[in-house]
Amino acid sequence: MKTVPIISAEKAASLVKDGDIILGGGFGMTGNPVNIIHELAKTKTKDLTFIANNVGEPNMGGGRLLNNGQLKKMIGSFFTSNREAVLAAQEGRVEYELLPQGTLAEAIRAGGAGIGGFYTPTSAGTLIAEGRETKMLNGKEQVFIEGIRGNVAIIRAWKADTAGNLQYRMTEQNFNRAMATAADIVIAEVQEIVPNGDIDPNEIHTPGCFVDYLVERKLTEEDLGSSASVGSSKVIDKKRMNMAKRAFAELEKGDVVNLGIGIPTLVADLIKPEDGIILHTENGMLGVGPEPKDGGGAMYYPVNAGKVPVTALPGSSYFDSADSFAMIRGGHIDVAIMGGLEVDAQGNLANWAVPGKPLLGVGGAMDLASGAKKLIITLGHTDREGASKVVEKCSLPITDFNCVDMLITELAVFKFIEGKLTLIEILPGSSLEEVREKTAAKFVEQLS
Repeated sequence: MKTVPIISAEKAASLVKDGDIILGGGFGMTGNPVNIIHELAKTKTKDLTFIANNVGEPNMGGGRLLNNGQLKKMIGSFFTSNREAVLAAQEGRVEYELLPQGTLAEAIRAGGAGIGGFYTPTSAGTLIAEGRETKMLNGKEQVFIEGIRGNVAIIRAWKADTAGNLQYRMTEQNFNRAMATAADIVIAEVQEIVPNGDIDPNEIHTPGCFVDYLVERKLTEEDLGSSASVGSSKVIDKKRMNMAKRAFAELEKGDVVNLGIGIPTLVADLIKPEDGIILHTENGMLGVGPEPKDGGGAMYYPVNAGKVPVTALPGSSYFDSADSFAMIRGGHIDVAIMGGLEVDAQGNLANWAVPGKPLLGVGGAMDLASGAKKLIITLGHTDREGASKVVEKCSLPITDFNCVDMLITELAVFKFIEGKLTLIEILPGSSLEEVREKTAAKFVEQLS
């Protein structure tokens, strides 16, 4: 059995050369090889292309490389979680490319498998797909995405043996597993290195043939950024909870459900074990439970797609981001509940970008909008200026077309019945007159 060299984080950083394409593992700071990245930030290495779900957090992980001016380009899914990265992109200080989260994961998996590229319906017809080849397959417009490879992959695992076999922990698989296959040099930062044979072959997630170097560095709570503790404060008022309760009423026993951030997260608080509803999170978990009661963070618990620590229910499972989005695109998610910025009379959804605002990240929204069997959108009926968000035609960048099945606002519930926006229910505290007054889109009234 081969023996993989064990090196220092400083030596690992020295393997990165000017102009390299770097694959950086992690989802936020969870499963993030922060120690090696921070050593790289101490060097003068420059003109790097950094590929990751996001660019760390402000001055953490890839965020530190950004602030040092070491990045020429960043490619990712959700830069919004690092305001400094958004500003750098919008001010033209760094090049960027935005990909839907599932597309990014699959592109890395394809690159690692020696596949030149693939077609996906995700992002078809949107700004994200501009300039890309498209083709009609199975009656759907699909976008061609090239496989992604890097010069160096810097990943994080929990345990390694001296042959380079890796084992991940909880939701720390995320992008790490695919990235371990998709670079010329793969460096794994791990919590612990054990002798060969100490890891059961059944429990190895990345075989040692993919790994070139190991770095043993202990994870600390300071390395976990915003996921170090629960620390989330949900704003719960009566109207928001009414919306969550109405969305919850649409769920059936046995449903596999993905919840977006914002109001949809309130639905999780309504689910009881006897409801038999299984929560899915894009970063690699099925069977998401409530937040830890002890306030513990990602050192001890998995995290959800909002990077908030959660618990695992009996029967839960963990997997990587590529497998997670295979579940979504493959039609294995029964219901997705997401927030929105606009929904129009054709069932089009806009929920990822507002021109001029510090938003730069589509995350998993496009994959979920096109892949979930049923899509429920919750949003405030009007904006701060009183303009309707239920519009005749979306003015903001589209997430997906003709995808919305149900729309829930604080005023009313709409369904798309035979392709028509249809008012089916008035929520408490509102009236038909108010709904008519505040809805810009034309709709059919079908109140019971």
